[in-house]
Amino acid sequence: MTATLTVSMHPTLSEIAERDWTACASPEEADGSRPMDPFTTYRFLKALEDSGSVGPGTGWQSSYLTVHDGDTLIAAAPLYAKRHSQGEYVFDHSWAHAFERAGGRYYPKLQMAVPFTPATGRRFLTRPGYEQAGMAAILEGAVKIGADNGLSSLHVTFCTEAEALAGREMGLLHRTGQQFHFENPGYGSFDDFLAQLSSRKRKAIRKERREAQAFGGAIVQLTGADIRPHHWDAFWRFYQDTGARKWGSPYLTRSFFDLIGETMADDILLVLALREGDPIAGALNFIGADTLFGRYWGCTEHHPYLHFELCYYQAIDFAIAHGLRVEAGAQGEHKLARGYLPVATHSLHWIADPGFRRAVETYLEEERRAVDQDIEILTSYGPFRRVDVEEQE
Repeated sequence: MTATLTVSMHPTLSEIAERDWTACASPEEADGSRPMDPFTTYRFLKALEDSGSVGPGTGWQSSYLTVHDGDTLIAAAPLYAKRHSQGEYVFDHSWAHAFERAGGRYYPKLQMAVPFTPATGRRFLTRPGYEQAGMAAILEGAVKIGADNGLSSLHVTFCTEAEALAGREMGLLHRTGQQFHFENPGYGSFDDFLAQLSSRKRKAIRKERREAQAFGGAIVQLTGADIRPHHWDAFWRFYQDTGARKWGSPYLTRSFFDLIGETMADDILLVLALREGDPIAGALNFIGADTLFGRYWGCTEHHPYLHFELCYYQAIDFAIAHGLRVEAGAQGEHKLARGYLPVATHSLHWIADPGFRRAVETYLEEERRAVDQDIEILTSYGPFRRVDVEEQE
């Protein structure tokens, strides 16, 4: 780190000017463009904080990092002190149990991430032109915080592949995982997409869409001012039901949805199934510059294939219409048959204890090989039709 760079930690985003954070997190907004990553915007992270979804009592204590070159903010990072491993989606529970069985203390730890959001994006947010120096300074600062406070580890989750490779060169451990994404080579319509599938998969999807859309109501896609307060009331009911079944209790508070409705409506796609005008199911998506991010789903009535329709097929419809790809969230091999292919996700890890670090490093080497093999095998079983060698010739 050069002598002119200063690294600081902030317990609240309010200590950082929004224009400075935006210059690093989403500089494309300066000319009115949509942010590449809606989740690292000041608006999204501030909504998490102001709604009480993160902060005291949640196990996610904000510790945002900034790097200044003189008076200029050149880099920032969403950093949290964690007292558990909930809401991360890159699971390290087995690491925690192993370290504690050996007499260590795994928590608290540091997490450089967007809470509750398994979406790939930059974690080292740098002003253009400061990428290398900014990342190095953030990483050095985060590791120093961990070491000075006797913390077990630092975890940078769902970072970009470029960040992962750079971090590995800097000495961090590299971990890979797997998600299912819809890649859009420029389809003109949903039928164009279906035409690329095998006959059996094409017929299966058409059947699922017919049955889902026969639930007895209408399906609507809402963005911007079309999303009204009563829509958020309905979606909160859906989210509570899903959260209670998946996690025991929802991560996000009710006011979070009001806040993003006020500050991020143009970056949101809300897909609702309506019966006589009343929502009975819904899927929440965030819109990035080149990607639609599927996040939450819920319902008060269960109908065949309605989940697939609202979460996957409606997302593909919207993505094709707007020239986007789709990240459909964590896990779910059932997405493969519906046109979402396996891709690698990346994270970086710093482990303070040398012996524990060696054990984790050995584990990650084996895990990466397994993930690569899994992706290769699953891709071969994908829904897209094969082109015979004779046809290619």
